Amino acid sequence: MLQLSLGTAVAAAVMSGIFFAFSSFIVTALGNLHPAEGIKAMQRINVDVFCWSFSLLFFGIPLAALILGVYAVLNWTQPHAIYFLIGSVTYLLGCFLVTAVGNVPLNDSLARLDAGEQSADAQWRKYLAAWIRWNHVRAAACMIACIVFAGASLTLKIT
Repeated sequence: MLQLSLGTAVAAAVMSGIFFAFSSFIVTALGNLHPAEGIKAMQRINVDVFCWSFSLLFFGIPLAALILGVYAVLNWTQPHAIYFLIGSVTYLLGCFLVTAVGNVPLNDSLARLDAGEQSADAQWRKYLAAWIRWNHVRAAACMIACIVFAGASLTLKIT
């Protein structure tokens, strides 16, 4: 479990960095472009994000978190169990679920948006504000999960 916990901590830190970069300057830069250009760029990003490396992280971490969470429940008397459970719940709810109920529906609506429409500018501004809010949650949840999984690793190393 030590290797899985450490690997999940590192992977969650990488995801947090990706989300932090998007919230901090990537989406801000897209918002500073002419709306039609920003819309088209984000639409392209939302297609290209499903490359193998991002997909491996995005789908692999929840699987690892689920394994660690089940392990925690089955080994509840162990000192690291609470860390595994907190890290798993934080990641699964704060990153994976938020993505499913927050960012993905926004991305789906953006995919249907014609950048040349008259209402596109207003829809783009609404999209940016909502997407960044949800993305801040994901970045924070990933970092918290990273810290908790790393703490669990220290507990495993000590015991």
